[in-house]
Amino acid sequence: MKPRKNTKRVPSFRKLLRTSKIKLDNKLKNKQYKQQSAAKKYRKEQKKLREAVRDAISKKPFPLEECRKNQAEKREEEEEDALPLDMMDEDDLKLMEDLALKASFLTRDLSSNEPVHIKKRKHESVIEKYEKVPRRMQTEPEKELIHLLPIKDKSGIIPQTVEKPVPSDAQDEEEDTEMEDAEDFNEEPLPVLTPEEMAAQRRQKLQERKMHIAALASAILSDPDNNIKKLKELRAMLMEQDPNVAVIVRKLVMVSLMEIFKDIAPSYKIRPLTEAEKATKVKKETQKLREFEEGLVSQYKFYLENLEQTIKDWKQRKLKKSNVISLKAYKGLAEIAVKCLCELLVALPHFNFHNNIIVLIVPLMNDASKMISELCCEAVKKLFKQDKLGYASLGVVKVISGLVKGRNYDVRPEVLKVFLHLRIKEVELQKDSEDIAPKKKFMTYKEKRKNLSRMQRKWKKAEEKLERELLEAEASESKEKKLKLHTETLNIVFVTYFRILKKAQKSPLLPAVLEGLAKFAHLINVEFFDDLLIVLHSLIASGDLSYRESLHCILSAFHILSGQGDVLNIDPMKFYTHLYKTLFSLHAGGTNDDIGIVLQCLDVMFAKRRKQVSQQRALAFLKRLSTLALHVLPNSSVGILATNRILMQTFPRMDLLLDNESQGSGVYLPELDEPEHCNAQNTALWELHLLQRHYHPTVQKFAAHLIAGAPTEGSAALSLDLSQRPATEHFEAYSMRGMTFNPPVASVTPRKKDTFSQMDSFIDEELNNQLQQHRSGTIAQKLLDFAKHLKASSLL
Repeated sequence: MKPRKNTKRVPSFRKLLRTSKIKLDNKLKNKQYKQQSAAKKYRKEQKKLREAVRDAISKKPFPLEECRKNQAEKREEEEEDALPLDMMDEDDLKLMEDLALKASFLTRDLSSNEPVHIKKRKHESVIEKYEKVPRRMQTEPEKELIHLLPIKDKSGIIPQTVEKPVPSDAQDEEEDTEMEDAEDFNEEPLPVLTPEEMAAQRRQKLQERKMHIAALASAILSDPDNNIKKLKELRAMLMEQDPNVAVIVRKLVMVSLMEIFKDIAPSYKIRPLTEAEKATKVKKETQKLREFEEGLVSQYKFYLENLEQTIKDWKQRKLKKSNVISLKAYKGLAEIAVKCLCELLVALPHFNFHNNIIVLIVPLMNDASKMISELCCEAVKKLFKQDKLGYASLGVVKVISGLVKGRNYDVRPEVLKVFLHLRIKEVELQKDSEDIAPKKKFMTYKEKRKNLSRMQRKWKKAEEKLERELLEAEASESKEKKLKLHTETLNIVFVTYFRILKKAQKSPLLPAVLEGLAKFAHLINVEFFDDLLIVLHSLIASGDLSYRESLHCILSAFHILSGQGDVLNIDPMKFYTHLYKTLFSLHAGGTNDDIGIVLQCLDVMFAKRRKQVSQQRALAFLKRLSTLALHVLPNSSVGILATNRILMQTFPRMDLLLDNESQGSGVYLPELDEPEHCNAQNTALWELHLLQRHYHPTVQKFAAHLIAGAPTEGSAALSLDLSQRPATEHFEAYSMRGMTFNPPVASVTPRKKDTFSQMDSFIDEELNNQLQQHRSGTIAQKLLDFAKHLKASSLL
């Protein structure tokens, strides 16, 4: 007989997974149900046991004789109330006899509809209840037993127990007296400690607190998921009440918590869970992660609130009721709180409550305390420099703009100067590596159909879907998104600048506004160019600006014209004239630092606008700059000569100034303030010969190079290090701010003094004799007559 063919299909892997999951779920549910029922049963038994003990304790024992008397009295009363049998009918009497045959008749309540056996336990006799009560008085204490190791003999295992010793009344009295003595002792004043003992006690307390802080912090950092609750314990130490160590302990806890949050905070923002997400069942690991994130966010929030409250108490000069910390010490606490907030502002720009930190930090940039103001400004500058996407920068710029407007432009200039550190210009000019990198290219449907099988196409589709989800999870911002954020940020910056130019032209914020316009002017909309140039020229013509502010106005105007302003037909001759006229205001004193701005202006005015500049203007500036190089510091001289080199290489026929012969009619007028009409072609650069003998070697090299006509090749050409660097870099590289000389001065070895074997040859003969007598010990008391030769000559 052939074996029967097995027609049952083998279940697929997915079906096996599905069925196994169902079985596992059912097993888990059954296990949970059994555990719940066992726990419920145990609770019921415990409840019954407690009720039985409560009833036994509450009911007092009473004699049996009284119970019997009460029962006899009740029987007599019932017999009196009952009717005699001769007054009953025969049918009723028969019914009573039939009912008496049933055992349940005597115990059943006729008015109840319950079954017969229900009330049997409830209506037990009083005697039975009394018999169940333990034969102990209520005042007798229960003896506790201590279970010892059992003993085994022939009959079996014998358990061993010993009664726990109960302290006697005498011992209780002794303990009471000891407690009273201790209370009396506590009431006595503490012994007065010497200053050395107090310092030692304070050091010991401080060391204990430090060890406790270190233990908690290391536990949290080693395993944040399981020890997140210790954050609360560490944060509670911010309320240290011991006046001897309260200030230092609170400072240490602030800094420790700040470092902990910097280390354990995730690289994403934690959002609160919705009601639907809370209701759904998740894995154990997911639930653990949720609890960690929830605890981290709540503790971080409380920590920031503590820092904010510390700063507010110090600003309002308000002390707590406990008076643990003095008002003077509160300033140190507030400074540490500000430092912690600044660190968190820079380190966690992506995490929760970052906007709250910005709202706290920005008003402190205008604080009366210079140290706190500098701390906050430096933190905002760091945030601007490292902010790649622009979200944090936009938030800070919004708050600063609101602060300036709310204070009616009465803020520190440093508040507006932080705008200069925005990364907008860098992002616009230099693309980030993410934008340069080629994007992931997925296969088209035709390529898949041509090169892959059906199963491979299926797997490829799943892989591409997963890769797209991963790319979305990376949150890499596109260039368009960055440009949109930067545009919005710049709009707010320009609105702030234009408000100050319109409403507060005499404000101390004007230099910062002009400096900002000079940096971002090429990004301004073309519609505002005409009005802005008119405003800048009116500010220069008013004469109310300082020299540095007027330089920023010129730089702003030429940045506008060098960018989108090329399409405008505007001749900025008045700005050239103003710069030419004010060049001799610079010197080797305090205005030496302004030469850096002058070099930037010259670069924009000549190198980037070479087609719009005439030869007469270039010659006039070349001559005046060469004269200026004689009376400034070496770094300024190097920068000016580097600019002259660019002028000589950019504009033709600049070598006219290297020849003594005059070109054309007229005489050079150095005092004339018009560069077009000063006849600079009729002079020579005699200053270069003086600069060739300058004490700075780099100035000598540049002067010799310019005298040779600024060649790019040959023996007179400059080295690559000097020729390829712009003038502003030369100005910074050879600066003497740090009291250093670049290049360093070579050390000179001291010459040895010539030694002479015969020193007596330089001494007068008479003086030499006296020295010899002094050495031999025979000193003749003879006065020296230094005018002897004069007397002898007078006698002659």
